[in-house]
Amino acid sequence: MLERQRLISRIAADINRLPSNRVIRVGIDGVDGAGKTTFANEIADELELLGRTVIRATVDGFHNPRIIRYRRGRTSPEGFFHDSYNYAALKTLLLDPLSPNGSGRYRLAVFDQLTDKPVSADEEQAYPGAVLVFDGIFLHRQELRTYWDFSIFLDVRFEVSIPRGARRGIGFGSADPESVEYARYVEGQKLYLLECEPKRYATLVVDNNNLAAPCIIVSRA
Repeated sequence: MLERQRLISRIAADINRLPSNRVIRVGIDGVDGAGKTTFANEIADELELLGRTVIRATVDGFHNPRIIRYRRGRTSPEGFFHDSYNYAALKTLLLDPLSPNGSGRYRLAVFDQLTDKPVSADEEQAYPGAVLVFDGIFLHRQELRTYWDFSIFLDVRFEVSIPRGARRGIGFGSADPESVEYARYVEGQKLYLLECEPKRYATLVVDNNNLAAPCIIVSRA
């Protein structure tokens, strides 16, 4: 895992060199099973070792209610891509406050997907020099990609990400390509890749097929 640690350290150092007179917003994107949460946690830990205050958040705190998520049908790829998340709340409560000229007063979550109920997260205050490390799918949608001061797309083949996600009980739920989950989640993410071209807009594209030895394949840093 030495190669992985070297890469994490390099990326954290690049982020740490960004201006410290405001909050820096880092987005870590990729399909379900790409390894976003682990990668984001490692980046956050490394930034803290460098002395930065980290705000750790995930798009999973901003799901839509089930009635909205499934309004196009339980197997709809379009529904998964377009209806999964409450982007208005994400921008209003987290991304806008942490943007230049924002108030700095933010909330980390608005909805609990498991209970299908809103959550009342405490309002917190961010200060210049803090770094938001935010992970999730679909982060290079047109309405989100301009928020990121630094973004990473974890490039992982579906034949790797599907069983990886299924083993962890996330995303697809099944590694069977004939399953309902496959039709909804994989095809929905293919729509995202086609329409939003995340590898075109990410600061870094990282090949994360081999968890022990990820590597940068595109850099715009």
